[in-house]
Amino acid sequence: MGYIDLARYTVLSGSRHEATSVIYVIDSPEHPSDVAIYADGLKSWVVTVPVACWNAALTPWPAAALYREEPDFEGHAAETLEDLLAHVIPAAEAQIATETGLAPSERAICGYSLGGLFSLYAFTHCDAFTACGCLSGSVWYEGWVEHLQGMDGDLTGRYAYFSLGTKEKRGGQPLMRTVQKRMEECVELLRCRGCRVDYVLGPGNHLQHIPERYGAGLRALDAAL
Repeated sequence: MGYIDLARYTVLSGSRHEATSVIYVIDSPEHPSDVAIYADGLKSWVVTVPVACWNAALTPWPAAALYREEPDFEGHAAETLEDLLAHVIPAAEAQIATETGLAPSERAICGYSLGGLFSLYAFTHCDAFTACGCLSGSVWYEGWVEHLQGMDGDLTGRYAYFSLGTKEKRGGQPLMRTVQKRMEECVELLRCRGCRVDYVLGPGNHLQHIPERYGAGLRALDAAL
């Protein structure tokens, strides 16, 4: 089953039309974001990637749901990444090349919540992305930090941006309350592998200040590319 709607990705032109950098933003009909507004003024091109079945598509392996009324996490991040690399990126970048005459040379990937977890997964599991934005990312996911600890590979010359609300560690289920500690562990693990990392703590909980976190994260990635 494919989780990306391959016919509905959106390419947003950057303010510098000849830019060869592209930021891929994980989006979802279940949790839509105003990406066009957040991306206003960026030099890079921005491609929104519509992903269905949020809990299934963006998680790295199966895990039990946090709430009884929700579906379990199915763990199909590998298949989603494969579709992104094999279909969305070639199609979007062919469109950009047709419009500009220039082939994109650098890419970033960015997302919020489980989209942030998937972005970090993609960034650490392939070399297609120069930069990554993990915005209030669900790095509390069971086994994620241990998985990252077991990985190797040099990330020198690459960049990651992490952001989190200061109240996020106080809400939700007990596992979710580990998010700040887990994010700080992710930051250190990437730095130890040579990655340049920014980590920003801001106000609010997981559902507050989302536009501000998106805007700051996209600007940071734009500057890094």
